[in-house]
Amino acid sequence: MKAKITFLLLFAGITTHAQTPADEYFKLTRTGFNDRNAYQTTAFVEKYFRVPGNTGFNASIRYVENILKKAGFVEQKLNEFEAPLTYRIEKRAMKNNTWEPVDARIDIIGTSKPLISYQTNRNMIPINCGSTPIGGATADVIYLANINPSEIEKLDLKGKIIFSENNPSRLLPLAAKAGAIGVLGYSMPKYTQPEINQTSIQFGSMKANSDVWTLLLSYAAKEQLKAACLKGETKLKVDIQTKIYPSEELTIVANVKGSINPDERFVFSAHVQEPGANDNASGVGTLAEMARLTAELYQAKKITPQRSLTFLWGDEIVSTKRYITEDTARAKNIMWGMSLDMVGEDTRKTGGSFLIEKMPDPSAIWTRGNDKHTEWGAGDVKEKDLFPHYFNDFIFDICKAQGKFANWTVNFNPFEGGSDHTPFLQNKIPGLLMWHFTDVFYHTDNDRIDKVSSTEMKNIGISALTAAYSLLSADENTASATVTQMKNDGLIRLNTEFELSKKAIAEGKPVADEKHILEVWSKWYIDALATVNRLPVKQETTRVGSSIKFASGEIEKQTQIYLSELK
Repeated sequence: MKAKITFLLLFAGITTHAQTPADEYFKLTRTGFNDRNAYQTTAFVEKYFRVPGNTGFNASIRYVENILKKAGFVEQKLNEFEAPLTYRIEKRAMKNNTWEPVDARIDIIGTSKPLISYQTNRNMIPINCGSTPIGGATADVIYLANINPSEIEKLDLKGKIIFSENNPSRLLPLAAKAGAIGVLGYSMPKYTQPEINQTSIQFGSMKANSDVWTLLLSYAAKEQLKAACLKGETKLKVDIQTKIYPSEELTIVANVKGSINPDERFVFSAHVQEPGANDNASGVGTLAEMARLTAELYQAKKITPQRSLTFLWGDEIVSTKRYITEDTARAKNIMWGMSLDMVGEDTRKTGGSFLIEKMPDPSAIWTRGNDKHTEWGAGDVKEKDLFPHYFNDFIFDICKAQGKFANWTVNFNPFEGGSDHTPFLQNKIPGLLMWHFTDVFYHTDNDRIDKVSSTEMKNIGISALTAAYSLLSADENTASATVTQMKNDGLIRLNTEFELSKKAIAEGKPVADEKHILEVWSKWYIDALATVNRLPVKQETTRVGSSIKFASGEIEKQTQIYLSELK
């Protein structure tokens, strides 16, 4: 009972709510965030299949530009801090041509209705796919139940269409070598539930400038074509229209100048490319409304951020990485980064929940208890990759406060990577991802505006802005509150891991291994507490340092109690 009694004493009074530095910002963001604006922008962007440089991508950038201009941001001429609110559109020549789909249709000769068409399945055309001759191409289709290169080489495929229940990328080299004119494929992961969502197709891509076209099939279309092929000779007419042309890549960056330390900043990023509504038109729309509201509050003198706030829209990972790495002096003063990706989910329709993907902490290595990876998949995180920082707990607690206020479900997942938060982390900058998963419509052409919730975008926008405003003007009171929060969160985590390790030892796991897990968690929180020292804009006393020392001591003391109990 020793450990449990000590734990209870340490947590006496934790549930009592006290006024926090974020409360005033919550009032402003809850009142000011217009979810209709976010939804309207999302609806505009989702109309397009967006690839860097193409019509839809550029139209989306210009739409955001108009929002910024109306909100009071002025176009940057000399430098980003020449006015309190500035924006710029960065233009770069593209090494490769851009691409956009126009239309496509597959007909089984002898049937009255198309097997599948672009009008219902715009993801059927892989990125970089070329066009068929005007009027389409008619040819026999060869169904390959198994992909065996040696067997395929024996077949007469010249001038024919290959069909397989596999990703067409596996067949493309074989098709080109054999003289086939096209490839039809199918590739849907289990979490999309294709047997239920039979019209879904996940978008894909193919090698540019290929002599062989490829198309993707939905589960329903795949089954219908398979049945036709198994009955006997099947002939298809395939018509594909795409555009491939030189263009320039656009990135839009908006800045709100900090009043005291303008070079220190918080950076929000939302990628524009991809064809979905939630992925990632919702991120574009939410971030645009966040920028509009920030300008409104700034001009009304309701907020005066002491550090700068940056909003960035561009090509996923590419634009964010470039923003960080092309200016090393700027990068040194980026204190926080956050990616908004798939933030508009109507979870009643898509499944899953809102998630904060944490910076690498020990749960990415030892994923147990309530921690779990999403179907997206775990990253390969080692102890050397851990990133102790208060940012994880700070953002999670802000979101939990909004969740309690709005009856909104907030969860988290261990680090996995794959979005705009990764360039921050790769450059030793604290970075988090706000997203949703599992989404049964992820990357599919059923990710449309009817799956988007304006309320979800509002909750995320409120949480993200409240956190950013709090950090940008953090003082010693903010830092002290963060230390207390971190200590409490750390003690809760240690207790959780202690109970899990006791159970693991009882099931035969080595004691030394379980103690090591506890020690790594303890060190992570102690090291994370140390990062709070840089949080205040101005250091006026030694109060923050003293509170960090005391909290670290409490973490260490409780760790030793738990270690002594593990036998």
